[in-house]
Amino acid sequence: MNFMLDKRAQILLKTLIERYIAEGQPIGSRTLSKYSGLDLSPATIRNVMADLEELGFIASPHTSAGRVPTPLGYRFFVDTLLIVKPLESNALHRIEDELHPDNPQRVIQAASQLLSQLTQFAGVVMTPRRAVTFKHIEFLKLSEKRILMIVVTPDGDVQNRILFTELDYRPSELIEAANYINQHYAGQSFESVRTQLHGELREVREDMTRLMNAALEAGSALAEGGEQYVISGERNLFAVRDLSQDMGRLKQVLELFERKTSLIKILDLALRGQGVQIFIGGESGVAAPDDVSIVTSPYKVDGEVVGTVGVIGPTRMAYERVVPIVDITAKLLTSALSQH
Repeated sequence: MNFMLDKRAQILLKTLIERYIAEGQPIGSRTLSKYSGLDLSPATIRNVMADLEELGFIASPHTSAGRVPTPLGYRFFVDTLLIVKPLESNALHRIEDELHPDNPQRVIQAASQLLSQLTQFAGVVMTPRRAVTFKHIEFLKLSEKRILMIVVTPDGDVQNRILFTELDYRPSELIEAANYINQHYAGQSFESVRTQLHGELREVREDMTRLMNAALEAGSALAEGGEQYVISGERNLFAVRDLSQDMGRLKQVLELFERKTSLIKILDLALRGQGVQIFIGGESGVAAPDDVSIVTSPYKVDGEVVGTVGVIGPTRMAYERVVPIVDITAKLLTSALSQH
């Protein structure tokens, strides 16, 4: 939405939001006149405020003469008025030190903790979604209905998964199934084999089909690597006054984490975006409370976007500082996880 706000109204809105972020109290016209650098009479400021209120950018809490930003006001602010500050060098060095490419899982955990520590809110990193490709696969019978699937990846990593099967397979059948998969599909990802096999398996005996489907399910699960995201510092949100004053709000935020699916949806949305995105309140189309914002940025591995990093906090956050933290974390995570 593009609202034509004149320069004066923009400056007053920007001042009001910055002061509110800093002080957490509704902002009156005296504060605006002091901080805006504009030489305006109290009456003029009150008129502009009334206009901004009519547009839905600010609201008056009933108990006070001051005004507070609405989600719409914040939206206009972050899209149009926000001036991002360069990150202070000690924070930058911390991120650079923590994110080295030695151990991918460790780097993801570190990124989530850094986001949380540097912002004092919750940091979240969606773990890389990459298809696992296999060079070779073997089945070993462990007991009547348990089979160990051994997957060797093209890099020579070996991963194991236990399959629980309905049928009791003979060792010769396991060899036959593994040979079939290795012969026809080595070097592909489980996902793509799954799509192809659905058509072709009509020709293979039904009991074999069951085994292969079980193997492919398990192989795809390897790709997801268990947890879909790593989160740090949710407890920080208890300390955020805007959220903790109202237990109902806090409960909503915690439910956002509980209902992992909605958080994943937000992170998925962010995957499709370019650079840093800011979701304010329920804007993401996901049931988030109005006083919660999520600042996200996608990260890549070898040029392909595989996940998102983000900070979850109150709408009243210092965006000019949170945005570069998220941005730089995403860039350094990309470089730590990519092969140079």
